[in-house]
Amino acid sequence: MNSDYLGIYISVDDLLITIGIMAIIMVILFVLLLVNMGKTSKLRKRYEAFMQGKDAESLEDTLVTRIQQIDQLVTSEKRNREDIEKISDILLHTFQKVGMVKYDAFHEMGGKLSFSLALLDQKNDGLIINAMHSREGCYTYIKEILNGNSIIVLADEEREALNIALGKKEKMIEKE
Repeated sequence: MNSDYLGIYISVDDLLITIGIMAIIMVILFVLLLVNMGKTSKLRKRYEAFMQGKDAESLEDTLVTRIQQIDQLVTSEKRNREDIEKISDILLHTFQKVGMVKYDAFHEMGGKLSFSLALLDQKNDGLIINAMHSREGCYTYIKEILNGNSIIVLADEEREALNIALGKKEKMIEKE
């Protein structure tokens, strides 16, 4: 069966195929419309939750407050970093390593009242204090340590205290 409308001849089979294809396209478009409506509904709910409050000004106030808090945190972090650098510089020059040896300088004394105390910084610079007790009094000597070494000859107890401070021996030794 042919149609002579406007001079176009279309068969019924062609017409049915065209209608079928258009129906499939409409079903696909309807499914896409439903999916799009679902996504729009979710987005609308999220938007309403985000804008909850009296008006948009409450959201603006919240954003301004958060930005100010971030600025304060950045300033605080910068100040903390500077303070940490200052503390690290100070720690380079403080005594961090300690070694002590107690001994009896004069055998007639007793009680191991004499001692050698080594105090070193991170670069192994510092001093050794040697206090020797006798019946007549106490004699105290200080020897400078540079890079873990002394310019002046060290006594055995002073050398041991230095080795302890350098981590080469146990923390405290009492000589007999």
